[in-house]
Amino acid sequence: MIKKVLFLAMFATALFSNSFNQNSNIGSFELTDQFDKKHTVNSDVKTMIVSFEKGTSADLNDFLATKEKGFLEANNAVFIADISGMPSIITKIFALPKMKKYNYNILLITDDEDKRFLQQEEKLTVYKLNNGIVTSVQYITKEDIPSLF
Repeated sequence: MIKKVLFLAMFATALFSNSFNQNSNIGSFELTDQFDKKHTVNSDVKTMIVSFEKGTSADLNDFLATKEKGFLEANNAVFIADISGMPSIITKIFALPKMKKYNYNILLITDDEDKRFLQQEEKLTVYKLNNGIVTSVQYITKEDIPSLF
């Protein structure tokens, strides 16, 4: 019994210690975009905007649609969308073709075991970074998006 409790405690610690929190160093990691091109997220990035739901992604897409091509790059920002819960057939037939019409890259989380990013229901998670260190984590709604930049 004690072994089970210790195992669960270690598992929970490992699970939550892998999340990016304030003062975390994100290091360097790769994600693939909607064109199946790999992108490296590293200390050059100043803002990571992460969406876990269709609605919050749509809110950010609406905002970015009003900006010129290269807006995210010019602001040292990346848009990351968690599509891991989406059935692969839906992803291939509907989601990716729609995403390919955007004039910016969307980095995709496709592994449902990827727990690096914190989330709150119906909100975007925004990480502000300085030299790869998380200086703040915010949860925002549509109304807050313009104030990010």
